Amino acid sequence: MRDIPRLVWTLAAGRFVNAAGSFLFIYLFLFLTGPRALPLTTAGLISGGLGAGMLAGNLTGGWFGDRFGHRRVLLLASTVAGVTTLAVPWTPALLLAVTMPLLGYASATAGVSQGALVALAMPVGDRRKAIAVTRAAFNAGTVIGPPLGALLATHHFAALFVIDGIVTLLVRAVTARMLPAEPASTRLATAPGVEKPAGLWRGIRADRGLLLLLPAIVAVDVVYRQLYSTLPVYLRDHGQPMALYAVLISIGSGLILLLEIPAAMAMRRLPATRIIAVGYCLVGVGTGLFAFGASAAITIGAMLVLTVGEILYKTTATAHVLDRAPTHLTGQYQGLYTGAATSGTMLAAPLGALLYSHVPHALWPVCALLACAAGAAAWRSGLVGPAAPAADRVPVGAPAEPARSA
Repeated sequence: MRDIPRLVWTLAAGRFVNAAGSFLFIYLFLFLTGPRALPLTTAGLISGGLGAGMLAGNLTGGWFGDRFGHRRVLLLASTVAGVTTLAVPWTPALLLAVTMPLLGYASATAGVSQGALVALAMPVGDRRKAIAVTRAAFNAGTVIGPPLGALLATHHFAALFVIDGIVTLLVRAVTARMLPAEPASTRLATAPGVEKPAGLWRGIRADRGLLLLLPAIVAVDVVYRQLYSTLPVYLRDHGQPMALYAVLISIGSGLILLLEIPAAMAMRRLPATRIIAVGYCLVGVGTGLFAFGASAAITIGAMLVLTVGEILYKTTATAHVLDRAPTHLTGQYQGLYTGAATSGTMLAAPLGALLYSHVPHALWPVCALLACAAGAAAWRSGLVGPAAPAADRVPVGAPAEPARSA
């Protein structure tokens, strides 16, 4: 852990504070339908605009960091997100329909640039532990944030967004002072007559392994996010109290905090795609166990297996995709992975609800099969396609290697 740069620890601390003070994404819909008294359909459209902006930011926001510098984009996007969040209590509903997609886009773009900075601070092949540190910081913050937000909401709902915005701006101010100066350019220069470096889609099309892995990432995220959509409904329908669901989520968060960093350190030299494949299959086994009943013993056992799978695949898959990225495309690869790895936030609830409402007994077996098929695809992805060249990757803040004479 001593070889993790200060930049990574700085960004991890920022993620922790932001996560602990992040209330908008959890409580926006309740605020719109409660204190703002908007109709459910209107509130749904505004909240959906926030999600659409996040998806667009994940998929395209990395271009700005690759083009203008990830530090600059992180600071600018954080400023936009903080100011927009701060103004939510006083923003008219019609204007919220415009500002929420902007807020989602800015937040996602800031996250992509932050992830790219973490990746570029570490050498290729040694990024898992740095990513594990930032994920652990985020999960630690999310343990604090939701209950704190619930407490604040009982006294003054609008204060949630004011505090969220102020926290974002304060973290941005501290980060600006602690991050190293931006290099003159993050783009690869090309001399006259030299072929222009490959763009994102050209690079991805040439990487057969990544083309095979990306659909698997989407499939597993749809399965994984049933935890936050159909699982609580399943438990309720089987007579279980909401307290059991809260216990399950707490168990998952606790295991991640305790085990993710040690696991990343212990397995950092093992082949990434095999770890990802095992993790996907464990997610499949865990979700499949829910089919055997909704008792506390079964569901806790299922959650333990599923969370071990999450610990194995999330950090490893993030680092693996970034390791395949040329330096000038790091932000766009980060955004591509984040977009795929959060696709379940849009797809999981409608697809899971559709299956559960028509064939309830098929939900968990289908999820298990889908995750295991994704595991097979991940394993196969390690056997096909070339890895991205590592020669052009230099950690942020490190001096470029001088050219050698022939």
